[in-house]
Amino acid sequence: MSFGAQIAWDDTVLPFQLDRSDIRGRVARLDTALERVLARHDYPPAVEALVAEAALLTAMIGQTIKLRWRLSLQVRGSGPIRLITTDYYAPTQDGAPARIRAYASFDAARLTPDARPFEQIGKGYFAILIDQGRDMTPYQGITPIAGESLSDCAEAYFDQSEQLPTRFSLSFGRTILPGQPEKWRAGGVMLQHMPQASGTSPRTQDLVAEDWNRANLLLDTVEELELMGPNVQPPELLLRLFHEEAPRVFDPQAVHFGCSCSEDKVRQSLSIYSAKDLATMTTDEGTITADCQFCGAHYVMDPTSLGFEAGGNDE
Repeated sequence: MSFGAQIAWDDTVLPFQLDRSDIRGRVARLDTALERVLARHDYPPAVEALVAEAALLTAMIGQTIKLRWRLSLQVRGSGPIRLITTDYYAPTQDGAPARIRAYASFDAARLTPDARPFEQIGKGYFAILIDQGRDMTPYQGITPIAGESLSDCAEAYFDQSEQLPTRFSLSFGRTILPGQPEKWRAGGVMLQHMPQASGTSPRTQDLVAEDWNRANLLLDTVEELELMGPNVQPPELLLRLFHEEAPRVFDPQAVHFGCSCSEDKVRQSLSIYSAKDLATMTTDEGTITADCQFCGAHYVMDPTSLGFEAGGNDE
């Protein structure tokens, strides 16, 4: 396989359907997008691993929804890893990439190097927020932290909040490809049973359960290197796993790193403050600064141009 063919599926989500089983799914590969998410922060290994897992989950879940703007995943816990938050922005037009970003907050002094990353979240909650944009009411679903991984939490969320049987099989970590530097890669498969019509017979329900169990057993045979790639392309992986289930693929969705921050948005967020309030935020150099937690962008602004008392502000 050529190098070009190897990377053709990097940073993509491939939707598919198992026609025999009435199950839909996604195969995702993140490479450069994930590397750009993590390169903006100097996270300890445990935090990096959880951010990688959360970003992969977000890309897969975001692509399953008829999203017009943003899907956010949030994990908050009582342990040293206090917060993981990710955003998936829908494509702005046909053929455009989706955008993803992620951020984590943690107490470095409380981290235990030998402990499993997931254990360092502690008790808390897993939440998904869907914001369809202006004049639309955001949706938020919350479930307690459960299981032994973020993918377990996501499965519990869909089971409890959406009543949709869902399964994730993920692989992620630092890898080295021939002739390339070490970098992060992640890949996974998501299975989700499509909603059943009301009034289905008990036997139909038995068959539904049988189909779901069979698909899960087949997914159990997947290997980590198959998930992460790049030597096995997603369509080949689907045929290897589910050829008897009649897999049907749809157009892949590209996913790039992208942040929605801007100086205009920072100015808008500061527009509620008076000149007196802004004076408390002003540095010794006479400026107000702001940093984006997601991408690390650094903004430096003149306080006299900010707030509702700024010159030229009609409000």
